[in-house]
Amino acid sequence: MKTIVFAYHNMGIAGLEALAGQGYDIAAVFTHEDDLRENCWFGSVKEWARQRNLPVYTPEEINSSCWVEKIKEFNPDIIFSFYYRKMIAGEILAIPRAGAFNLHGSLLPHYRGRCPVNWVLINGEEKTGVTLHFMIDKPDAGDIVGQKEVAIDFTDTAKTLYGKLCLAATSLLDDLLPEIKKGKIARRKQNLSEGSYYGGRKPEDGRIDWSKPASEIYNLIRAVTDPYPGAFALPENNEKMIIWQATPEENAETGIPGSINIRQEEVLVKTGKNAIKLLDIEVAEKRIKGGIKIGNYFRDGKVTRLK
Repeated sequence: MKTIVFAYHNMGIAGLEALAGQGYDIAAVFTHEDDLRENCWFGSVKEWARQRNLPVYTPEEINSSCWVEKIKEFNPDIIFSFYYRKMIAGEILAIPRAGAFNLHGSLLPHYRGRCPVNWVLINGEEKTGVTLHFMIDKPDAGDIVGQKEVAIDFTDTAKTLYGKLCLAATSLLDDLLPEIKKGKIARRKQNLSEGSYYGGRKPEDGRIDWSKPASEIYNLIRAVTDPYPGAFALPENNEKMIIWQATPEENAETGIPGSINIRQEEVLVKTGKNAIKLLDIEVAEKRIKGGIKIGNYFRDGKVTRLK
């Protein structure tokens, strides 16, 4: 079954590996050039394709007429998209006889849109998953073909959860691809009114609001920690502090949100409810780990509050 694949990131590689393992004829791969402004901690779809002598393209405007015609020339039976970052126009989606399918990193119709891995953690969800669905002009809104659920652990970060989702995607595709090849494609409509849609996130969205409960602040920290830009606060000296790792402290003394409490080998930041214990921070591009060293930073700089 001849396929055109739009792919990026580790999820893109997982999807390509699944297609190759199930004997799909990958006619061409479309991906993105890495953004030098981004922390590219993930694998390269471009290199994956090159190592297998597959045609690989990185167009800026995939929906331009020249690329539409190029895809028509390949005459694909089916199209797959695995974490490709651009919307694919209906003119392209209509080309393959068997349809066009996208793999999304949530249990649709929940968390349609951008950054679902980060958003489920920010919102304190206990489960998420991956969904293979038909692509239509509206993002993440086509009929569902199959889903695989993933449990979210209290200690999960965006990176560890993403790894779980890649494994779930492999398992889901291994189940579905043989049936799709036979033309047995299950589908059920989404009720979008029962779901949710989230937009992209920017580094400045990581600013911590200390008036919120410690549990919510913890969820933000783990949702945007390494390899993402990190949650941050501003000490009284306005020297930006990134908080890479912390944990909520229950039954902590109440006080002014953002105020610092140093006790023995622990540094606590008071919040709207309970407190956050700091474990790993960065100030002026210097990482400071452990309660003793973090406590020394606050003592030496005479910082008593974060804002």
